[in-house]
Amino acid sequence: MEETTFEIKHKKEVLAFDKMLSLMEQVRKDCPWDNAQTNETLRTLTIEELYELSQAILDKNDKEICKELGDVMMHVIFYSLIGKEKNAFDITDVLDSLSEKLIRRHPHVFNKNSNLTAQDVERNWERIKLKEGNRSTFSGVPQTLPSLIKAYRLQDKAKGIGFDWKNKDDVWQKVIEEIGELKEELNKNDEDNNENITQEFGDVLFALINYARFIDVNPDTALEKTNRKFKSRFEYMETRAKEQGKPLQDMTIDEMENLWQEAKQKEL
Repeated sequence: MEETTFEIKHKKEVLAFDKMLSLMEQVRKDCPWDNAQTNETLRTLTIEELYELSQAILDKNDKEICKELGDVMMHVIFYSLIGKEKNAFDITDVLDSLSEKLIRRHPHVFNKNSNLTAQDVERNWERIKLKEGNRSTFSGVPQTLPSLIKAYRLQDKAKGIGFDWKNKDDVWQKVIEEIGELKEELNKNDEDNNENITQEFGDVLFALINYARFIDVNPDTALEKTNRKFKSRFEYMETRAKEQGKPLQDMTIDEMENLWQEAKQKEL
């Protein structure tokens, strides 16, 4: 790879990183719990930290985002220390690999020989990844991603190589078409038809997620906000029912609907 020049200008940050790395080396060596950890035992803890970071981001809580980023960074260093112990890689390899990737995938920045739009960059990114040896456009999409996020990423990856709808109106027509096919399966009243219904329902969700991309909405973020809204309103109903001396489960559906509407009004 040809030499790329840039200014190193983060002495304060380098010192902070050195301090963190030195501390992690010490706790890995001297703490029985840290010393016992492996890649496998850390994996679920890392996933938990990422979800906590995600929650802080949705809460728009900068203080918590900062704290959770620190926890994620700790895990990155932890895995690197384990890699060093196995003579597989160390934190220098991790950082150098990332630097090389950033340079390789941003020729428009470091070679300064092209004027690309954001859309051009996105398409170019996928082409470069395929040249790097990825077997498929979807190679970078983990199998363990939650299904909703996976659908969004699969569609986004396909878009990166030009396989996409032309406009949002066509995508919305696809949503309507998939809903129609779902209704057809539901109208059959066939007890053995559950698999077809499941397939058609999945197609509806996939089409809606596709539409979300075209209106610049992250479907996972949108659904999580709705989850939170539903939870908040329902908990308000529980509180008001308790204040009225009547358990929520003993109320009629009309009484619960009145409390639901009251909760909605409180949000205005």
